[in-house]
Amino acid sequence: MLGYTKILCAVDFDEHLITTFLLAAALAKENDATLYVLHVARVPAADMDVPVPFAGNPRWERDARTRLEELVRHHGSANLHTEICIKSGLPDVDIVREANDRDVDLIVVGTHGRAGVRHLLLGSVAEQVIREARCPVLVIRPAKPRAKRAAEPT
Repeated sequence: MLGYTKILCAVDFDEHLITTFLLAAALAKENDATLYVLHVARVPAADMDVPVPFAGNPRWERDARTRLEELVRHHGSANLHTEICIKSGLPDVDIVREANDRDVDLIVVGTHGRAGVRHLLLGSVAEQVIREARCPVLVIRPAKPRAKRAAEPT
């Protein structure tokens, strides 16, 4: 046991959602920790037809809550204590803020694994969380396709 009592699993709805959640859930279960499952919906851009400031609990927050409830129901276990947290804001800022507010021991976050120009243009939420978090951050990156091995001699 690593002694974690509060783990924050920050997810977006990409193809690595289940992998990130399962790893965070396993760590929480092993440590008998509370698992906070957080999704931060990026605040709409100024050019979107959304009045700012927008009302709390907009449709995208309700939709995200429903999706995370399904995730926990289908992939969590009965003795796993989870809390679902939904925010609208800036993911890198609000993940760290939520972690600090809840005084978590570990943040688990996925990364898209972008490189080069795409990374420079889009940035990295995981990278910013690592820089700003007061606690350890476990980053789950997408698996790269395995290269085929040359046939081994028999």
